[in-house]
Amino acid sequence: MSIGSYLDPRAVSLQLRSNAKDEVLRELVNLIPELQNRAPEQLSLWQALADREKLHTTAVGEGLAFPHARNAMGNLIKRPVIVVGRHNQGVEWGGADSKPVQLLFMLAAPSLTEHLHLLSQMSRILRNGKVREDLLRATTPEQIIEILKRGESDMR
Repeated sequence: MSIGSYLDPRAVSLQLRSNAKDEVLRELVNLIPELQNRAPEQLSLWQALADREKLHTTAVGEGLAFPHARNAMGNLIKRPVIVVGRHNQGVEWGGADSKPVQLLFMLAAPSLTEHLHLLSQMSRILRNGKVREDLLRATTPEQIIEILKRGESDMR
């Protein structure tokens, strides 16, 4: 299961605009191509993400967050989804290091196995400081995807 197969340039935003966590989550949910024009499903996913954040932040330090729901989303989506967002100023996300989050990777999958795989793979790729730096400098969604694919390839 390659991360690259779940990346879609339509699900990448290099200019998240909101400054509040809940609104950033809405921006990310609105990027999912499969949920375009499906407001009830978007709302359900947003609520699941917001509920998860209330339990404990998904910020992991180094300006990264992995918003995801606690449960599999098989009732809303048919295949795993990775949404990538970048916020140039950073958003307060409540991480232990108190750094604002600039890179967000929203994950959703129809099954728990797929969900855990995505979370594990993405966190391993993003441990690499060079990958994080390159993501902050990228100028197109296609570059973001290429950087993540290269990061995954470098792990092998």
